[in-house]
Amino acid sequence: MSPAPNHADNNNDAKKVKLDTKNPGAPSRVIHIRNIPNEVTEAEIVHLGIPFGKVTNVLVLKGKNQAFLEMSDEVCATTMVNYFTNCTAQLRGRAVYVQFSNHKELKTDQTHSNAQNPSAQAALQAAQALVNQTDTQGGPNTVLRVIVEHMIYPVTLDVLYQIFSRVGKVLKIVTFTKNNTFQALIQYPDVVTAQAAKMTLDGQNIYNACCTLRIEYSKLSNLNVKYNNDKSRDYTNPNLPTGDPALDSALAIGGMPFTGMPLAGVTPTAAALGAAGIRLPGQASPNCVLLVSNLNEEMVTPDALFTLFGVYGDVQRVKILFNKKDNALVQMSEPHQTQLAISHLDKMKTWGKQIRVTLSKHQTVQLPKEGQPDAGLTKDYCNSPLHRFKKPGSKNYQNIYPPSATLHLSNIPPTVDEEQIKEAFTHAGASVKAFKFFPKDRKMALIQLGSVEEAIGALIKMHNFQLSDSSHLRVSFSKSTI
Repeated sequence: MSPAPNHADNNNDAKKVKLDTKNPGAPSRVIHIRNIPNEVTEAEIVHLGIPFGKVTNVLVLKGKNQAFLEMSDEVCATTMVNYFTNCTAQLRGRAVYVQFSNHKELKTDQTHSNAQNPSAQAALQAAQALVNQTDTQGGPNTVLRVIVEHMIYPVTLDVLYQIFSRVGKVLKIVTFTKNNTFQALIQYPDVVTAQAAKMTLDGQNIYNACCTLRIEYSKLSNLNVKYNNDKSRDYTNPNLPTGDPALDSALAIGGMPFTGMPLAGVTPTAAALGAAGIRLPGQASPNCVLLVSNLNEEMVTPDALFTLFGVYGDVQRVKILFNKKDNALVQMSEPHQTQLAISHLDKMKTWGKQIRVTLSKHQTVQLPKEGQPDAGLTKDYCNSPLHRFKKPGSKNYQNIYPPSATLHLSNIPPTVDEEQIKEAFTHAGASVKAFKFFPKDRKMALIQLGSVEEAIGALIKMHNFQLSDSSHLRVSFSKSTI
């Protein structure tokens, strides 16, 4: 059997495939997989077989939506077929059908061997490496303990759910921080799925060069989840309380339970799903452009939006729509920054109106053509010195918080005292409720204002405010209060 380098070979293979549907019951170490998605890779086919034993060969007939997987022996193959007879296998969200092939082995000649197919060869080598790695580890379990190392960017429960549910059905997730490290416990319905998830995802990066997944088997065999919220979730029981009395009462009178809520959007986790080559079906390239609506036309400017959205990422361009000036497009530098902005700024009251922040259908913000009138509504910030995250692994990523009435101030020169700072904020229209320098570092301070809306307005006006000839104030939202 050949890996089908041309249409003629594809037709020959298809004829052989038809034979497999006539008598799929006789045991064989070759497994026939039907109804696979068009874009599926050899690695994804191999991952189906990894939990059941050594995979020795793979052949994907992409034009026919079929594949063959050769196991090391009939025992492994039988275990796999029996398992997927009772539990439907899925690839990229599509149900696939697993049965014995009529072929006793995948025969390949010199011309069409998998040695000529780099992706198949890489998938088989990776599978063997994973099997060798797990041979030295014991205790397969339905519950995985996941540690996220080098967590420069935030990782949420929903991000983990989307990544781990690509391998199989996730029942429960509990997240927590231990020894200053973000961790999670993730429960699958059976050991086989948990084993496949561990083999597939251990050592992968959620985002480029950071947020590395370290996965081991937990000592727990079942997770006891009491609340469905942003820290824990039982996907088998959507009626659990959130642990927030106000939110629970809202849900009781017709609100939507957590498990019914859309996950924080598909696109924001596209980078996360890129781990181990996992992508959602039909997933477009990640979008970096936000649509901001219900803005106050009298107050909004490109610079104001650059400063506000710059708290959550490096803004590249801003365009206020000419015929609808309460709408604007904001282009961030990275897809995950768009998600940060949505999660922290959507529905925030700004300049007297509750703004809405969603993903735009546009992939980029177009600059006006030369000579075209724009009235200053479009601005490019690609080379701005005010970007907070231009350094890879910037510490600013560890200090991203939602808008709050308390602002964190930094870069304060020794010549400026408390009264001068309070006066500057008052002049900007804010009512100062409290102020405190950091005891061990007088370059930093906290200032508490009358409301979150006031603080948003003050941040927009006061970030990069000139305090002295050589010092400009840096302003961000604080998690602390005074």
